[in-house]
Amino acid sequence: MALLRPLLHPLHSNNLLRHSSYPSADAGGGLIVYPTYGRRRRHRCCSAIAIDAPSSMAGVTPIRWGYTSVQGFRDEMEDDIVIRSDALDNFSYAAVFDGHAGSSSVKFLREELYKECVGALQAGSLLNGGDLAAIKEALIKAFESVDRNLLKWLEANGGEEDESGSTATVMFIRNDVSFIAHIGDSCAVLSRSGKIEELTDYHRPYGSSKAAIQEMKRIKEAGGWIVNGRICGDIAVSRAFGDIRFKTKKDEMLKKGIDEGRWSEKFVSRIEFKGDMVVATPDIFQVPLTSDVEFIILASDGLWDYMKSSDVVSYVRDQLRKHGNVQLACESLAQVALDRRSQDNISIIIADLGRTEWKNLPAQRQNVVVELVQAAATVGLVTVGIWMSSYLS
Repeated sequence: MALLRPLLHPLHSNNLLRHSSYPSADAGGGLIVYPTYGRRRRHRCCSAIAIDAPSSMAGVTPIRWGYTSVQGFRDEMEDDIVIRSDALDNFSYAAVFDGHAGSSSVKFLREELYKECVGALQAGSLLNGGDLAAIKEALIKAFESVDRNLLKWLEANGGEEDESGSTATVMFIRNDVSFIAHIGDSCAVLSRSGKIEELTDYHRPYGSSKAAIQEMKRIKEAGGWIVNGRICGDIAVSRAFGDIRFKTKKDEMLKKGIDEGRWSEKFVSRIEFKGDMVVATPDIFQVPLTSDVEFIILASDGLWDYMKSSDVVSYVRDQLRKHGNVQLACESLAQVALDRRSQDNISIIIADLGRTEWKNLPAQRQNVVVELVQAAATVGLVTVGIWMSSYLS
């Protein structure tokens, strides 16, 4: 989530409800998977059964999917996940949406982004052609077109009161290659023989990373400002769909800020916008899926803000080694994030490429150097504690 929200009605994760959703076949034989939510509005969780993405490539093991979406401690579910394998000619589509300030934008994107991408990618022919420049151009146009349509839809249906927005991390995947299109602060990571590769950067207006510095520079050049890591002291993500007040309603946002006492008329008189502070232009990456690639994880920041990416990959590998079930691994991972007191919605998609004999994989061994350092640190802390106790007594 990009906005801070009060924690309402805390509930221990063990009491979360679970609801299943099932794949359905479209007219062309592809699979379409959406989460199905229960009637209870608060603290719900949805999860899918693990499914095989169909493959027309002879001798190629189909991708195994698992996903889960947990409302957790939030008062509202603003995340969403979509997996589809229809209409893209051997490629599957997977997307994690992380909404903020309401769920309207996410509900719009659920269908519209996929349809726009299918059209822009010429039903998958551009993906199969492998021309990265053409794919980038098509996906950038698709994302920006969907954002323009969303802004019009928000204004027509919600007026100025609907300030919702959403990040999106989207993957187009075949057994040998994947293309990632990404805006916002969700994340995609890959396990290559147990070694982690982070495939995306966080689009946030704070931090010392190259991506963060570029985002802050772009925002200031557009006429915006950053307060405590938030654009105009408001939103903590710099690329997203929606967020109408930072795009087509910037002047109205300034006036509202004056009325609410957040800034003065004198301050506003010095503001000159030269662009949008929040944009929906995606980063796009091509990822070759060589024989040592085991799985890819897409997840919202409700997971990554509470678990290191290296810990996530290690945990999933350990779970798959125990039982080989990608869906159980996905649900268990979400539970770990909840046990670590994640205060956000948590949405996770895992694509297991089906190449690894998990039950025959040897157990992971921790680096000996790391173990020695940890042991030395523990001994040091105990020694200091004993000394202080003796000194004070």
